[in-house]
Amino acid sequence: MLVLSLAYPVRQYVAQRAEISALRAEAAAAEGRVAGLQEQQRRWADPAYVRAQARERLNYVLPGEIGYIVVDDAQGEGDRPTGDTSATAPTAEQPWFTRLWTSVEEAGRPAVPAVPAPVPSQGAG
Repeated sequence: MLVLSLAYPVRQYVAQRAEISALRAEAAAAEGRVAGLQEQQRRWADPAYVRAQARERLNYVLPGEIGYIVVDDAQGEGDRPTGDTSATAPTAEQPWFTRLWTSVEEAGRPAVPAVPAPVPSQGAG
């Protein structure tokens, strides 16, 4: 009878201890996230860091500087034949901005007027 009367409180005690340890682990993880966010906030408060991030992420340049963007030929585009590639139709494999720019170039090209066929002259005869 004594064992039965103590079984429920012991089970509750073990369950509460497990819950307490889980909550402590969760609190430690939250403290780690808070420390990381405070470090990130400290970095963003530094104007030099903000300037460096703007240069890296947004390609900003300071007044008087010249910005360059190097396009990597990693996709094997160097194997394309040289010549007028703008005349080719845009394909679905190209990014949307490439297809958009190709269509803008096509729209800006003057239409080649068809040479009218010579009209036979009807002589007075």
